[in-house]
Amino acid sequence: MSSRLSSFLAGTRVLDLSRHLPGPLATLLLADMGAEVTKVESPEGDELRSIGPRDGDGRSIYFDAINAGKRSIRLDLKSDQGKAALRTLAADADVLIESFRPGVMTRLGLSAAALRAANPRLVYVAMSGYGQDGPLRDRAGHDANYLAANGILSSSGAAGSPSYPFPPIADCTASMFAVSTILGALLGRSRDGHGCEIDLALADVVMPFQIFALAALGATGRVPMPEAELLNGGWACYRPYRTKDGRDITLGAIEPRFWSAFCRASERPDWLARHAELVPQHSLIAELDAHFAELTLAECVARYEAADCCFMPVLDLREAVESDALAARGLVRRHPATAIYEAAYPVCIDGARPSLRTPLRETEPE
Repeated sequence: MSSRLSSFLAGTRVLDLSRHLPGPLATLLLADMGAEVTKVESPEGDELRSIGPRDGDGRSIYFDAINAGKRSIRLDLKSDQGKAALRTLAADADVLIESFRPGVMTRLGLSAAALRAANPRLVYVAMSGYGQDGPLRDRAGHDANYLAANGILSSSGAAGSPSYPFPPIADCTASMFAVSTILGALLGRSRDGHGCEIDLALADVVMPFQIFALAALGATGRVPMPEAELLNGGWACYRPYRTKDGRDITLGAIEPRFWSAFCRASERPDWLARHAELVPQHSLIAELDAHFAELTLAECVARYEAADCCFMPVLDLREAVESDALAARGLVRRHPATAIYEAAYPVCIDGARPSLRTPLRETEPE
């Protein structure tokens, strides 16, 4: 049974001038939904072609993975011929995504205003580090910089030692906001016939995820600290623990019924009432640390897996993709043509899984 997912955006034409992860991941997901995505590269090719491990033919597996299901053309946007070719493509496009520094497309004569004047239905998405305006608009940045600038790194990792999350949070979140905003813009266009210009900054997209912390800051003035909050390691029921054999497990027994189930499985009724102690719960955390340090991972699995207490071993990526759970869902699979693992668009439509992606098609400008 084929999935209806690939019909959702059938006939929608997308131009992808973006690079690296945020924009290309967004257009990959649009392609999964049936959009016709044309990747526009410079004459030298996207620099991602030279980054990361290679396959047997010397191709970057990162580049091929994130550009599957698309077609690619190469245009010199500094030349009159290249600009004319892009204008022709944009005149017939529904969506254009670019990730240049603010002002670059304007200097090329390819601004949102110019392209939308010729095609008012165009949804133009400018993805940048810090947005099209503001004091940081021209500053270079990457994921860690965006997290640092917006209060994420200061409250993550171990106390006194901020850590860079992986995969990159701002990059991937920007992809999701790009997709959702594009879909909303296309829906709005179906009613009024007009496209729009979307200014999406990677530094902005992490703020909505801090909704609880922002609410607390406004109400109490309290700044979240690492390993001191309910959900970043300060609550004994919601944090990782190390086992006797050096493995790690996660406990997520937030609700009282799950904490009760954990305490029963641990044969520690004295822990029941301590669920509501003030955070950070250093004393209780120390007791759980000692408890898990006396058990191997296998012993933890035997004791807690059936206890319904939000317990899960920490798996590495190989263990995860080879697990029975992922095999049953069928959304991560080894592609027969490339032998690489492919994470499908993570939904089932009417019970059907998305189809395997086709390789990138490299074409000449028309």
